[in-house]
Amino acid sequence: MSDEYIPKIAMSIHAHPDDQEFSIGGTLAKWSRAGCEIISVVITSGDSGSNDPSRGAEYKPELARLRETEQLSANEALGVKQTVFLRYPDGELEPTIQLRKDLTRLIRQYKPDVVLAGNPEAWFYGNEYVNHPDHRAAAQAACEAVFPSAGTRLIFTDLLTAGYEPHNVKRLYVHGVENPDTWVDISGTIEIKIEALGKHASQVNVEEVAKWMRDWAREDAKDKEFEYAEAFRVMKISEEKSEQ
Repeated sequence: MSDEYIPKIAMSIHAHPDDQEFSIGGTLAKWSRAGCEIISVVITSGDSGSNDPSRGAEYKPELARLRETEQLSANEALGVKQTVFLRYPDGELEPTIQLRKDLTRLIRQYKPDVVLAGNPEAWFYGNEYVNHPDHRAAAQAACEAVFPSAGTRLIFTDLLTAGYEPHNVKRLYVHGVENPDTWVDISGTIEIKIEALGKHASQVNVEEVAKWMRDWAREDAKDKEFEYAEAFRVMKISEEKSEQ
């Protein structure tokens, strides 16, 4: 179905700088322009994102700073006003209890109506791309933080002691799924998505990526009444209870 739902507060949770721009940038731009407050959570700072043979381990802190700066610029383009860097090691991410607790704390702190995350079950896309293990780890931890951890009072009782009361997320938007059930029309924000992705100049060829974004979004909108879309599986977790 086409989705015109606009949350009041949304939280994007992804592994690396540029992950959200590739996947959900059009949706975030659309929602921010409609008045949604968006919190962007970036679990690693992308400090392994270089194969330059002249660079060694000493380059990692500099690269992390560069990629965080690029992410802040991308978020500004999208209209995201709050960015959280957790600074886990890039390329070594696992869906640990500690990561789930960190994400649970953020969900309880910011109280989003919606969390957007990747598909924890996605290993292969076509026959050319093996999904990065950091993507799957981030997605798994995010989904588990949304449910059951964020809303269950006696999970992570140290968070409760610290004043982080339980919070029930209404909807979980999962991208990168084989059988989506919800499509967000991003025809009005596809160019903003491309602009934001272009801020990650250390990682992408802007002209090449612009073509990919239009092609992917056009494919997601196939047989729909609009030109460009981002596709999701949407889990309506606590909507009815929250809106009574």
